[in-house]
This record gives sequence, structure tokens and C-alpha cells, in this order.
Amino acid sequence: MNIGIIGTGNIASYLLEQINQYQKVEGRVIAIFGRNEEMGQQLSERFEADFYTDIQGFLNLPLDIVVEAATVEAAGIYVKDVVEHQKDLVVGSIGVFKDMPFLEELKSLAEAKGTNIYLPSGALGGLDVLQSAKAAGGLERVQITTRKSPASLGVEAEEERVIFEGSAFEAVEKFPKNINVALVLAIAGIGVDKTRVRIIVDPDIERNTHTIEAEGTFGRMKLQVENNPMPSNPKTSLLAALSILSVLQNRGNALRIGN
Repeated sequence: MNIGIIGTGNIASYLLEQINQYQKVEGRVIAIFGRNEEMGQQLSERFEADFYTDIQGFLNLPLDIVVEAATVEAAGIYVKDVVEHQKDLVVGSIGVFKDMPFLEELKSLAEAKGTNIYLPSGALGGLDVLQSAKAAGGLERVQITTRKSPASLGVEAEEERVIFEGSAFEAVEKFPKNINVALVLAIAGIGVDKTRVRIIVDPDIERNTHTIEAEGTFGRMKLQVENNPMPSNPKTSLLAALSILSVLQNRGNALRIGN
């Protein structure tokens, strides 16, 4: 499997290390695309993957799958091109789909091109339960409470306080680099306008914590996940990077567990 990565940041570096150095996936990253030439060249030399600043040259390569591991802004520019070139796509910056019509447009394009789009679970669990509950129209209420440190949220705080309450759509608008989890939860469940989000900044917390609550005809669910942040970037949960790695490991498996 030939893998391409869009992005030169912390998640891209982690994936290159796990795939090309430690061989955790049956395949290899053969190319990196990005705008940071200095970082791109460093990654290229360290992990023996070609670096491109031209998206067309990158996508003309014999890539089986492309991982977007950049930013919401970059995803908005490039993910459609990936599907147009008939490459399977893993989207790390789920926030790009706060515009739900764009998600539907990309999904329709992928169906026409015969490609697959993967949305990793990120720092969350319980998505299979939500999708199962949603299947029969019995999912009525979904809420996520996210608790993070000031460094993780990029704010200043000396004590615990609620800094946001609202819909998933509003949360992604206000915290685009921190709250991908709310959007993937909304996509799996009852949508961006109905999914409720509560964000708490807590200077004493050591792990990013997400508590998911859901109710419906299936019953009730309450799930709490405590994630270690990536050592290189406290704004990103390590599990977010691991979920992308898991997608690559399981692509094409004859046996799949859950949804």
C-alpha cells in the first residue's frame, strides 16, 4: 500500500515514524505534501519519503490512500482534489465538515469515483453505539463534555470554568483546532445542530477528557475517555493520531469489528 500524507506537523511526523520507521502498517508513506518547505525537507530526509509542494504532482503519484493531517483550512482546499484523483482518503481535520453540504458533496463524488472516505474516531469512543442507535431513528439526545487544560485550549485560566456551551456547529466555529471530536460525534449521531457541546478549561487536569452522553429508544449511554496529549503538541490527543494509524492498519481487512 502506497500512502501519501498531506501535512508536515505533529500528526504527520508521528505517522511517518510509526509507518516508515517502525513498520506498524503493511505499506509505506512514499510522499508528503505541504507548504512548510523546511519541515517537509526534514521529514523527507528522516523518513525517506519524497516531499512535494505541488498538489498535482503529489496526486499524480501511484498512491493508494492519502491521509490529510494538516489543518481545517488545508483540508478545505485539497480533499476534493484527492477524491477527484480516485485516491482513498483519510480526513484528520474533521472540522472541515462543519459545512455539512460539503460532506455530502464529497461523499457523492467518492461514490462516483469508486473511492472511500475514512473519518477516524479521533479521541472518542462509543461511535458504534451511536450509529447503531441512529439506524432505527431512535437516537434522541447526544451531548459531549470536553475538559482540557489551558495550554490545550489555548486560553488562560487559573481555575476551572465553563468556556462554552452550545451546538457542535458553534463549537467547531469557535474552537476549530480543538473540537474535532464534537463534529465526528455529530456526524455519527444526530447532526451538528442537535448535538450539544460543553467545554471546560481546567488548570489541574492532566489528560484531555471527553464524556459522551446519549439517550434514545435503545436506552442510555455514558462513556468517559481520558486521553494523554501528544508530547509534541498538547492541543492534540495521542489517540487522535492512533485512530488514523488504526484506519490504515485495518484498511482491506477481511474481518471488521463493529461498524
